[in-house]
Amino acid sequence: MSDKNPEGNRSARERLAQQREQEKGREKRRRTLIVSSAVVGVLALAAVVGLIAANVGKDGGSDSASGPAITPSGATGEDSLTLPVGASDAPSTLTIWEDFRCPVCAQFENAFRDTITELVEAGQLKVDYHLATIIDGNLGGKGSLRAANAAACAQDVGKFAPYHDVLFRNQPPEPDDAFAKNSRLIELAGEVEGLDTPGFRSCVEGGEHDSWVQKSDTAFREGGFQGTPTALLNGESVFPKKGDEQISVENLKKWVMEANKGKKPGTATPSAPAS
Repeated sequence: MSDKNPEGNRSARERLAQQREQEKGREKRRRTLIVSSAVVGVLALAAVVGLIAANVGKDGGSDSASGPAITPSGATGEDSLTLPVGASDAPSTLTIWEDFRCPVCAQFENAFRDTITELVEAGQLKVDYHLATIIDGNLGGKGSLRAANAAACAQDVGKFAPYHDVLFRNQPPEPDDAFAKNSRLIELAGEVEGLDTPGFRSCVEGGEHDSWVQKSDTAFREGGFQGTPTALLNGESVFPKKGDEQISVENLKKWVMEANKGKKPGTATPSAPAS
């Protein structure tokens, strides 16, 4: 069949070609936008970590505690600044420095809490917690200090671990200094069985461990750490990675099992806290 309208057919083909080019352009821009959004997300997280790390070494906050440092019951380690969780003879130790206002700390806790608890209950791991207050210094406020004091008050009655978890599960947005209110900290204590007592309330409201918390924060700032959270497995950094391997639930378990090869699980029960 002869082509009775070659000019019209050529115009149609050109329009189709132009449409295809336009669709390719739109698809390219869509892919670029997706990639750019992912990069922005990564950079946003890095910026948070960078903000925290860049301000390590600055003043720990405007709330200066006075008086001697009152050590929480059962605290161990150098200058009694460690709050231990798990069997004291566990073959591996995970040392964690945290700030209750630090959003990356909450991300770390929410991602690895179940795994760490599993390893602790199996006697494979004990955790040495250390508290810092650098967000108070970065953004102002007293929430880091007040929350850390409340956690130390919980340690006095053997409730540090569950109260620590409650605080991170209920962490306010970073600029919101909600933890500066003792009433909020006491309210959250109601989620830990047996914690909300007159003694705990008095400890929180009186800032009984404020000087101890500030002593712990000073040790953090003078310790050469890059930011919170800092996580060390048997003294080696594992956050955000260990060597060339990124931290993950699977890798954390693997690293602990490798370190514990040929060693017996811990069985020693931590000493009972003072009533």
